[in-house]
Amino acid sequence: MLTKTRKMFYRARGYYAGQLNGETFRLDPYHSKFWRKASAGDWEPETFAVLDRHLSPDRDYLDIGAWIGPTVLYGARKARHVWCFEPDPTAYRHLAWNLDLNDIRNVSAFGVALSDRFGVARMASMRGEPGDSTSSLLHDGAHGTDALTIAWDQFASATDLSGVSLVKMDIEGAEFAVLPTLIDWLRKHRPALYLSTHAPFLPTEDRDAAMARLAEALSFYGACLDETGHPADLTATDAQDRFRSFLFTG
Repeated sequence: MLTKTRKMFYRARGYYAGQLNGETFRLDPYHSKFWRKASAGDWEPETFAVLDRHLSPDRDYLDIGAWIGPTVLYGARKARHVWCFEPDPTAYRHLAWNLDLNDIRNVSAFGVALSDRFGVARMASMRGEPGDSTSSLLHDGAHGTDALTIAWDQFASATDLSGVSLVKMDIEGAEFAVLPTLIDWLRKHRPALYLSTHAPFLPTEDRDAAMARLAEALSFYGACLDETGHPADLTATDAQDRFRSFLFTG
């Protein structure tokens, strides 16, 4: 009953007063359970550590897979400009709401999916709930929605991305198709890359080859670290059986 009452209060007020890694924000009241967790420091502290390390007021941030905006909101306080993508329409609405609640003006948010081509693709949540954090182009369930897709080259050719110091990609398994389209640009500009991998979403027999292809494509980076900051290998068994994040630098 207390939780229900709190939700009603937040929604009546119009926002949840929370924190992201010590920074105070007004946050959409419909995700108050998540915002409480994040405010307590219990959501991906390693991700905020990466943002702190690689963002600065004179450089830009590219967030591919923004969801409702925790990393975008925080990144906007640290970076000169943020470019972000979130194709799930429910999540995008809350992302836009959170930006508006905090009067954030240095973010360009796009409700489209990066892909290997321009078109329309079906996407859906792995758990069946629109707007949750598992919406993926890998899943086209009946409860899904159509998403507009654009190719990376189309976006990069229309935008000055030379100031990007960090790219975060967390796109629920679509990284196996999308990341290869960024390789030439990544090799040229060498921003830090924080990549979340989702091999468990692939058929078991395909995981080894898919992770090996990512490792080979990113081999030009000087270092690959895991969530704890230790040297890591994308082809290791635990990278195929678990959802992992890797930081590429150098």
